[in-house]
This record gives sequence, structure tokens and C-alpha cells, in this order.
Amino acid sequence: MHTRPFGPSGQPVTIIGQGSWYIDEADRAQAVAALQAGLDAGMNHIDTAEMYGSGAAEAIVGEAIRGRREQVFLVSKVLPSNASRRGTVAACERSLKALGTDHLDAYLLHWRGSVPLEETFRALEDLQAAGKIRAFGVSNFDVDDLEEALGILGPGKLACNQVLYHLQERAIEHAVIPWCQQHQVAVVAYSPFGHGEFPEPDSRGGRALAAIAQAHEATSR
Repeated sequence: MHTRPFGPSGQPVTIIGQGSWYIDEADRAQAVAALQAGLDAGMNHIDTAEMYGSGAAEAIVGEAIRGRREQVFLVSKVLPSNASRRGTVAACERSLKALGTDHLDAYLLHWRGSVPLEETFRALEDLQAAGKIRAFGVSNFDVDDLEEALGILGPGKLACNQVLYHLQERAIEHAVIPWCQQHQVAVVAYSPFGHGEFPEPDSRGGRALAAIAQAHEATSR
């Protein structure tokens, strides 16, 4: 499995990861088995958030990685409504408990809310200094937000920006990706298959994917 350096630290992370949005709505045993199969295949990046199933997704991820924590690059996210200095620390503690671990490899602000960024970043720095998180980043940030974050933190602090990116949603290619490349901020794509918009087999897109898959002796789904 190919890896790329993650943010300023350069930690190698697999280019294909496993998300957990809506995983709590699946059969729990099957969900755990799917995550473990991904680890077996070499995908070390697992992403979750306190928002997903109000913590239920984190509990499923925690069950899946039990006894295998050292194999996982584990990421969770704090809700903007919890992103005060004290609230961020409390939210992280809840996530750590649900996941059954003493640290996160990266912790993200899920999207921008009403709490000043400086307050949230101070909490993230506190958590990093305490060893509760190894890196921190943001999600759903545009260039203006990233510039403000850089102005608060300085260079080399922001690990990643997790953003919507798939074949029908490529807006980040214009400015966000170039900005992140310039500042060594990893770009993490969520919903890379379109989240409910994956082409049906009998559609034009589905047929094109089938042809590509066949050429690589793979399936399109």
C-alpha cells in the first residue's frame, strides 16, 4: 500500500484510508470486520469523529482496533459547538475513551464555527503538549480560513485539511490544494466516491469505470 507524508511531520500514511461516517448504522459485527479487513490490507489511516452517531462510530472503531492500535493512524474530530478551549479538551477525552486509546495521531476541527480559531488552536496545542494528540488539523477550510489559521499558528503546525473531493466535486483543485502543497499541509479527501452519487453499472460513468477496472483485472465496486 502506497504512503505519503502527512503534514509537516512527514509521518507516512497510506493514501487510501477508511472512513466511519454512518458506520454505526451498519451491522456492528460486519462494520468491525470491515475495518479489520482494511487494516489487514495495509490501510493504516482510520478517520472518525465525535459527530458520527454521537460517538457510536468511535466505539465501533475502538472495537476494531483493539489489540492493533500500533498499526493505525487514528484521526477524530471535534464539533465546532464543542471547540472552546475547555470544550475541545473535554471532547478529546470523550473520544479517547470511546476509542479505547490514550492518544490520537491527529485531531481536527470538524468545520469552522463561532468559537474563535485562536481559542480552539490553543486547546489543540495543550492536547499536543500533554501527549493526547500527536498532530492537529482542520476540516472544510477554504483558503481564507487556512490563511487565518497560518497567521495564528505560524508555519509547520497545521497537519492537514480534510475536504470534500471526488470526480464531480473538484473545486479544491483551484486554490485549496495549491495552498496546502505550498505550506506542507496534507489534503485528505472525504466522500471520494461521491457519497451516494457513485455511478450505477448501466450508466455512462458506470460503463467507463467497468472498462477501467477490467483493464486492471479489478472490479469497479
